[in-house]
Amino acid sequence: MSRVSPRAAAALAAAVAAALIALPARAHHSFGSYNMAVTRVVTGVVTRVNPDANHLQIFFAPMQENRKNVLRDDQGNPVIWAVEMGGSAQMAREGVSVDSFPPGTIFSIGLHPLRTSNAVGTRGPSGAIYKCPWRKPPEPGKNCDSVPGSIEIGTGGLLKPTG
Repeated sequence: MSRVSPRAAAALAAAVAAALIALPARAHHSFGSYNMAVTRVVTGVVTRVNPDANHLQIFFAPMQENRKNVLRDDQGNPVIWAVEMGGSAQMAREGVSVDSFPPGTIFSIGLHPLRTSNAVGTRGPSGAIYKCPWRKPPEPGKNCDSVPGSIEIGTGGLLKPTG
């Protein structure tokens, strides 16, 4: 039975550790699945927040243009969208968490839609989220950035719609 030198064992251990560290980074996706050339500005009502470690997601029902109710499907059920953001720890430092966005929170965001679906998007690397004061929706056709007392989360203002 041959023995492995301490130097070879250390090199092998370092290679295995490097491979294990690289796997999550390699598996992590880029913004490639999102159409970054298109920005949709949406005002909606939070239904739930998924605080996944890699990507916090806010699930919400977009509001109608008159801002009196949410969009509904043919059966009368709220249409649900999702926006994916940075990791939960990062987003909590910015002020976005399960506790700060409970169901019923009205907010506005500029998002880049998934290439395969308009009802899923990402906040992307820039743009602010605006949180309306509790139960105070914006005026018809407006967003939370126009409501006195709204909270801006992030920088760069509300993105402008494109595409």
